Amino acid sequence: MGKIFVRERTKFGEKEKKPRFTIVGVYELKLKIFKDHMRKKELEQIAEATGAELVFLKDEKKDKE
Repeated sequence: MGKIFVRERTKFGEKEKKPRFTIVGVYELKLKIFKDHMRKKELEQIAEATGAELVFLKDEKKDKE
């Protein structure tokens, strides 16, 4: 089973309507991604279709606040 590692974008406003997540890496999957930022729903659909697990990385800056 492969893994898709994602994190929230660092420059993201609360009222922004842009996709919120960026893919950091992919492990053991033959998968090409052509977007810089994606919505959580899109990531979940890709993970379901490929049988991959989504791993959300923690943001150290947010944890310190």
